[in-house]
Amino acid sequence: MTQSNHRRSARLGRRTLLAATALTAAGALSFAGVQAMASTTPKATAASGVNLTDAHKKEIAMELVSSAENSSLDWKAQYKYIEDIGDGRGYTAGIIGFCSGTGDMLELVQAYTAAEPGNPLAKYLPALKKVNGTDSHAGLGTAFVNAWKTAAKDTVFQTAQDNERDRVYFNPAVQQAEADGLHALGQFIYYDAIVMHGPGDDPTSFGGIRKAAMKNAKTPAQGGNETTYLNAFLDARKAAMLTEAAHDDTSRVDTEQRVFLKAGNLDLNPPLTWKTYGDSYTIKN
Repeated sequence: MTQSNHRRSARLGRRTLLAATALTAAGALSFAGVQAMASTTPKATAASGVNLTDAHKKEIAMELVSSAENSSLDWKAQYKYIEDIGDGRGYTAGIIGFCSGTGDMLELVQAYTAAEPGNPLAKYLPALKKVNGTDSHAGLGTAFVNAWKTAAKDTVFQTAQDNERDRVYFNPAVQQAEADGLHALGQFIYYDAIVMHGPGDDPTSFGGIRKAAMKNAKTPAQGGNETTYLNAFLDARKAAMLTEAAHDDTSRVDTEQRVFLKAGNLDLNPPLTWKTYGDSYTIKN
């Protein structure tokens, strides 16, 4: 499968970020509350073991996501990525697939411009505001695509991408997983879900998937078994994926995350071997 097809499969489930509402599952923190806590570094440990925010564990998480998103473990090569994959969300770009139609690309460029005024993308802020919520390229086009690729060489822009990925996706996912008493694998499972499905509370967004899982199993924080709960979460996520044709390949659940869970590798320790979309990958250390 091509990179574009991987991106398309991942992005069709994302919900509009600016419309994201509080997570309503029993015992859940509101998304806004999770984001507020994520402004500081999460705790160094989960229930036990090393948290996903550990530098080595986080690198593993980035490579795992990239295997599904980019057909590559080299996630840092994606800072310059940008294209319209035809999913109705305008341009998809960067290390986590920031979209011109969903608000997160606008917020990224705003953060970049605050850090480095006069950057190659700053002049496109008015256009990004106008196209937000649509698939329009008005005021963007080839010039914007080229400007994105130029900006991607700037370490300030790379840092801005890293920070926005953490603020919107990684830290909220890890913080909620910690609150649920999950180890590094569960934290990654939450992160991968929020990347694909977005942080909303409808049935096919992260909050809705978590709520469905909690109907069938208690979280460890509620006194439940961690493996049982994570299986329930993956069942709920797979059901959500199958409601959309673009998600009919559920290998990132079946031949990646479920493999680690069946092996009892709750701390997500390497070596790790898995498949996504039929391609095989290994992280040795």
